[in-house]
Amino acid sequence: MRAVLMAGGSGTRLRPLTCDLPKPMVPFLNCPISEHILNLLRRHQIQEVIATLHYLPDVMRDYFRDGSDFGIQMTYAVEEDQPLGTAGCVKNIEELLDRTFVVISGDCITDFDLSAAVEFHQRQGSKATLILTHVPNPLEFGVVITDQNHRIQRFLEKPSTSEVFSDTVNTGTYILEPEVLAHLPAQRESDFSKDLFPLLLEKGIPMYGFVAEGYWCDVGHLDAYREAQYDALRGKVSLDIAYTLRSPGIWVGEHTYIDETAKIEAPVLIGANCRIGPRAEIEAGTVIGDNVTIGADANIKRPIIWNGAIIGDDVHLRACVIARGTRVDRRAHVLEGAVVGSLSTVGEEAQISPGVRVWPSKKVESGATLNINLIWGNTARRNLFGQRGVQGLANIDITPEFAVKLGAAYGSTLKNGATVAVSRDQRRISRMVTRSLVAGLMSVGVNVLNLESTAIPVTRTVISNLNVAGGIHVRLSPDRGDQILIELFDSQGINISKAKEKKIEGAYFKEDLRRAQIPEIGSMTYRSEVSDTYSDSFERHLNVEALGHSNAKVVIDYVYAVSGAILPRLLSKYGCDAVVLNASLTQTAVSDEERENLLDQLGRVVEALRATFGVQVYANGEQFILVDETGSPIRGELLTALMVNLVLTAHPRGTVVVPVNASSAVEQIARRHDARILRTKANPTAIMETCHSNPNVVVGGSGEMGFIFPQFHPGFDAMFAIAKIIEMLATQDRSLTQIRADLPYVVHRRYAVRCPWAVKGRLMRHLVENQAKDQLELIDGVKLVNCRNDNWILILPDAGEPLVHLYANSHDRDWVDTTLREYRHLVQDFVNQFQGMNREEENLYT
Repeated sequence: MRAVLMAGGSGTRLRPLTCDLPKPMVPFLNCPISEHILNLLRRHQIQEVIATLHYLPDVMRDYFRDGSDFGIQMTYAVEEDQPLGTAGCVKNIEELLDRTFVVISGDCITDFDLSAAVEFHQRQGSKATLILTHVPNPLEFGVVITDQNHRIQRFLEKPSTSEVFSDTVNTGTYILEPEVLAHLPAQRESDFSKDLFPLLLEKGIPMYGFVAEGYWCDVGHLDAYREAQYDALRGKVSLDIAYTLRSPGIWVGEHTYIDETAKIEAPVLIGANCRIGPRAEIEAGTVIGDNVTIGADANIKRPIIWNGAIIGDDVHLRACVIARGTRVDRRAHVLEGAVVGSLSTVGEEAQISPGVRVWPSKKVESGATLNINLIWGNTARRNLFGQRGVQGLANIDITPEFAVKLGAAYGSTLKNGATVAVSRDQRRISRMVTRSLVAGLMSVGVNVLNLESTAIPVTRTVISNLNVAGGIHVRLSPDRGDQILIELFDSQGINISKAKEKKIEGAYFKEDLRRAQIPEIGSMTYRSEVSDTYSDSFERHLNVEALGHSNAKVVIDYVYAVSGAILPRLLSKYGCDAVVLNASLTQTAVSDEERENLLDQLGRVVEALRATFGVQVYANGEQFILVDETGSPIRGELLTALMVNLVLTAHPRGTVVVPVNASSAVEQIARRHDARILRTKANPTAIMETCHSNPNVVVGGSGEMGFIFPQFHPGFDAMFAIAKIIEMLATQDRSLTQIRADLPYVVHRRYAVRCPWAVKGRLMRHLVENQAKDQLELIDGVKLVNCRNDNWILILPDAGEPLVHLYANSHDRDWVDTTLREYRHLVQDFVNQFQGMNREEENLYT
């Protein structure tokens, strides 16, 4: 027996899920709805299927092909010009239907006994048999009344409330004899329920109703789509599930990893190649597609998640639908009945309100609350560049295809034939991204000087000594171990300016990319003497004689995170003894807890060896923490003050560059040495640019960012800073403990407060408008200063997170504690007030 699968519908009530899929191809328990129908047909020995197609026909044809992989024989009939309706599309293939056939909708879920229905049809001598079922609410369906012999007496398609005369409805599945098609006009739109069946009833042609036992659901709208899957998980409908039943009510696909701390409540379906993170909670009724990542602490309550979705840490999903390839970032909430279309992104701490629909390929910005459907246009995409460069999740945001396009965009802003130096850390992910960047650069006619794996200070030094247009360095982010950081440099080795970043972003987003002809494709060369170039410059900028007489012993901990660790070799050349710990490089980042344990270990080794000091180097050679001879760590603001003290003792009346949030200890030290302090924005590029543009700068940076010695090269360099510390300790005949004891007493504390993106600007304006102008500094954020006693509070919005940072500085601990508490409450109250106003506006709108 043949069956006609009606699969031409566009499924407008399932939008946005059907924007790029016909309704029968929408996933249901991780395979298309129509696949469940074909499985039903095959179970009842119906193995020849003709699918009538209209909307996006290639999607079904490409999936099922000839049907052999599914145990059936598939052919297709496409309505090319206009849809012909449920009956018209079957009339269109009349020549293929020479015996009794079944017509079944491609967008329902059922386990009806089709064999019993066919037997009933034949026993009754029926020309048209409608498979019927009882439903609680018949308003959405065709209502049918039959007599005691099951012959149809009355038929009404989708009645109004006053017209309902039965709860027995037409399921859209029919068993027909070919001759009934003769009653339909050719090449004209017609419908079974509205046209053919009323006509057959009028003519007295035998038409029967078979009331089927079993489950049936028309998944024509989003609520039914979700509820039917919950029913399937609870066993209310008999369907084939293509995954292993790992435990009662929990189906899991192959190669899926579930963290042992995750909590899963049956029934649940989890696809193949998924990753379920630590402490994730997955509630009964959840369906998770293949290749899905669920982050740590995610709270998942009955969503339908399609293949390839990425659900971030601490995300909350509530009875929603997350379509193919969509990403939901950390702490975002998608609430009941919401739908997020394919390839969309929901930013960190964003919220999608109940029932809201997001069309495919849209972006909900971090911190945004979406209360209306997002259909037309894109939400403004985030800038490529953040505070330090281009940063994103490894192999999720920063993918090979992204890197190729970024390389091409950067190269398109340079002259054809220019040369760019490229380097990376030793991790495989960085090598992969670097190769993609190189391909993009070469595709636009830019030559590449490949420095391969090397520490970032070495790259900056080499760039400033070569005739290159700029440089790129790829590494694991020093702030987030799951992210890649791509930094772009100018010809001096300084991070590119904001103006240059905007130019690259313009080329990237507008796809204004140069395409080189075959003879113009860029070349790639390698430079073998990279370390020698750095070493020569390193030596020229040190007091080598002082190093040689220092008899220093330094313990260096590389925390498994620095490429090309050449410092021990350089120090030994100058007569210093360097003991190296943890020099091998791991493919994944060391956690904060592990790093603290290694720092504690370093302190014990320094004490045991009676070393001059110890140092923990990280961020691929840019940043460090000191450990004094007693094993005590020196970091953060203490390290900033110590470095300023050392350098200004060696170079009185010099200029020091620090970020706006550095403690007032630097000003107090500067007064002792008749020196000048320049404060800049609290980002690395601002520090580098200020150091480069002021000729009298002797050091710049902070304990958080690292330190710059601009006479050497314009970037942060932990290796050179360590050598300078040895030199200055020797010439000043002091130890770190002695210098530490000489530092001014300052209380400097910070506190982070959650602040939605939409509130940050209003908060800053509120602070500016309500403070005396003579107390304001607006270098970066809002700083309220009392110049007489160095008391100040800085309110600094975070550039990449929905946070505001509070920094308080004073000689008086009580003042710091009181002021931090006061401004913490001020920010929290302002945020709560703003959100309360928003809720009132929503209620008024509703």
